[in-house]
Amino acid sequence: MNASNWPYPIGTGGTAWGATETARWRKSVSKRRDYGDVVAEIRGLERSFELRRYGSLDCGTDGEFPLFALQSRSWNDALPIALVTGGVHGYETSGVHGALLFARRDAAAFQGRVNVLIAPCVSPWAYERIQRWNADAIDPNRSFGPHGRARESRLLVDFIAPFRGRFLAHLDLHETTDTDESEFRPALAARDGKPFEPGVIPDGFYVVDDSANQQPLFQRAIIDAVAKVTHIAEPDAQGQIIGEPLQDRGVIHYDVRPLGLCASLTGARFTTTTEVYPDSPRATPEQCNEAQAAAVRAGLEFALRA
Repeated sequence: MNASNWPYPIGTGGTAWGATETARWRKSVSKRRDYGDVVAEIRGLERSFELRRYGSLDCGTDGEFPLFALQSRSWNDALPIALVTGGVHGYETSGVHGALLFARRDAAAFQGRVNVLIAPCVSPWAYERIQRWNADAIDPNRSFGPHGRARESRLLVDFIAPFRGRFLAHLDLHETTDTDESEFRPALAARDGKPFEPGVIPDGFYVVDDSANQQPLFQRAIIDAVAKVTHIAEPDAQGQIIGEPLQDRGVIHYDVRPLGLCASLTGARFTTTTEVYPDSPRATPEQCNEAQAAAVRAGLEFALRA
């Protein structure tokens, strides 16, 4: 749906969705790709990683989805831990495949320096349907707080819990796409019974730092590395990116914990949320994957030197 074509086709303006509207929305989205392809890639990495199945999503007639993390085979309890997450929003393709690219090609360089955990596809139902929400019309990336309702998020929280206090870094890989403005933000407004206010999609890569735990040099190291792969987003006429003031080149701040964002999951000293723009005429899918892997490499190198 075009953002200017309001109201959203599901629901009544000014009224939040109930079970009927949620069921109608779920029926309106169909499978467009196969999570099994991601699982095959994950299983192909078993020589380098221990494969951890940390849960399963029962989505009724849509199937059951096993949830996997990759854990360093050379795990050493004396070392800190780094977490890489992708596919928290299933439609953000390079988050998934950038995490897998890092695992396949780059993670070995950190062996003996840091323990690596990678959850490459946190939201498989949404991955198959190229959707932001899970099957219950809940945003997993607003569900990592104590009251989070997304099953995908709760399962990852439970998996990570025994490791809390040992994390050095967490890099959460995302995208900002044209469909954020044309579909997902209008759907959000309709679901919550609120008016839709159009925004601007930034053209390029940027990162979100935690306003309560600012690490500007860490973020800058990531931006500098990614700039060698793809272009960095410029601020809009108000000096903002997605409505937030620019803090440094390609860097904005969110207060991640109250929002229940995945970046709040570990309590790590160094955290970031990456945002790639795959719809840019100046970027290819391969560049987007490379940008995500470059962000992880640069972030871990910086954290290990700090």
